[in-house]
Amino acid sequence: MQGRDGLAWARIGKASPALVAILIVSACSNEPDNQAVEGNATTNAVAARFAERMAGTPLPASSAKAFVQSEKTDLLEFLYAYPAQAAAVPALVTKFDKAMTAAKTDALKMAQNDAKSAKQAGFPFRTYSLETRWSVKADTPRFLSLESQTYVFTGGAHGMTGYEPLLWDKARNRETNMAMVMTSSDAFAAAIHDQFCAALDKERAEKRGAPVVRGDDDFTKCIDPMKEVLVPTSKDSKLIDAVTVVVAPYSAGPYSEGSYDVVLPVDAAMRAAIKTEYQDGFIAAR
Repeated sequence: MQGRDGLAWARIGKASPALVAILIVSACSNEPDNQAVEGNATTNAVAARFAERMAGTPLPASSAKAFVQSEKTDLLEFLYAYPAQAAAVPALVTKFDKAMTAAKTDALKMAQNDAKSAKQAGFPFRTYSLETRWSVKADTPRFLSLESQTYVFTGGAHGMTGYEPLLWDKARNRETNMAMVMTSSDAFAAAIHDQFCAALDKERAEKRGAPVVRGDDDFTKCIDPMKEVLVPTSKDSKLIDAVTVVVAPYSAGPYSEGSYDVVLPVDAAMRAAIKTEYQDGFIAAR
C-alpha cells in the first residue's frame, strides 16, 4: 500500500507577520468609541495568533489526545491509531474516521467470505489482521507531516506492510502533499537522484554485509525514488530538514530485508526544487 494544493497569496499575505498584525489591528482602530472592548480584544488576539503562526512561533499545546481503536474477533484483528497532533485537526479526524470505517468494513467482509469458503472446502481459516498506525515525522510551525504503517494479513505465507504519507499545511489550514510542494516531479527527481542512489546502496550494503554490485534487477539497481513514499521530516520541530524515501519490502530488496528508510537531508538542489511559497517551511541550504 502506498500513497502512488496552491492558491496565490494576496498582497497582504506577502507582508511580514508583524506588519500583517499591525494592519489587521489598525483596521479596527477607527471604529466608533462605543465598540465593545471584548470585540477589540478578540480581534487583537486573532491578529496576534496569525502573526505568531507566520513568524514560526509554536501555538499553545492542544488538549487533543491520541486515538486508538482496537478490536479482536475470530475473523479479524483490527487496529487504527493516530497521534494527538492529528486529533487536534478536525479535518484530519474526519478523514481518518472515514478511512478507518471503510477499511474495517472491507476487511471484515473479505474475512467473512474467506471463512465461509474455507469451511466449505474443509480448510482451517486463519484470522485476518489489519493494523494502521499513523506517526508524526515532523511537527513544525508550518507543517505537520505524518506517515502511516499498515500491516495486512489475509491468511498467506506472511503479511505485507505498506506506507502512506500525509502533509498538513498549518499556514493554509489544509492538506497538501509533496507533489504539490515541488516545482515539478522531474525537477525534484533530478535534485535527489544521486543522493538517493548512494544512500540506498549504503543501506543495502549494511543489511547484506557486502558492497552492492549494480545490476539490472530491482534488488541491485537504483530504483526510482519518485515511485516510493516521500515523507518530510524534522529533527528539531522548527523546519523540514530532510525528506525520507520509504521503500516497501520487495521494492529494493527481498522481503527478508524489510523496508528501507532512506533519509535525504535538504540541500541546495532539493530546496531549489521546492515552490517559493513553501520554502519558508524548509531549512535553508548550507
